[in-house]
Amino acid sequence: MTQIVVLPHSEYCPEGAVVEVAPGTSICEALLENSIPIEHACDMVCACTTCHVIIKEGFQSLNVPDENEEDMLDRAWGLSPQSRLSCQAIVARQDIVIEIPKYSINHAKENH
Repeated sequence: MTQIVVLPHSEYCPEGAVVEVAPGTSICEALLENSIPIEHACDMVCACTTCHVIIKEGFQSLNVPDENEEDMLDRAWGLSPQSRLSCQAIVARQDIVIEIPKYSINHAKENH
């Protein structure tokens, strides 16, 4: 099992969390399965950026992002060189540390 350390996020995970997942699981699936309600407006098909996370440790152990994910990430709020869409980032055997950004681009949630 691989550990995902989730840094505290005021809305989704105020205390932070450590979850254990099987390699081959997406970060988004792992969070949802462990009651961390990360946004995923497109139902995890890489068509939005609401599940954007920043990988603080273990970035190199994840699968390589494809061109579609890289194009979508260009639209993410708070983009960093360690940004991934959690629905596309597949966990390997190395533990990782993630940060869920404070904001996402989700017009439905923002009441627009």
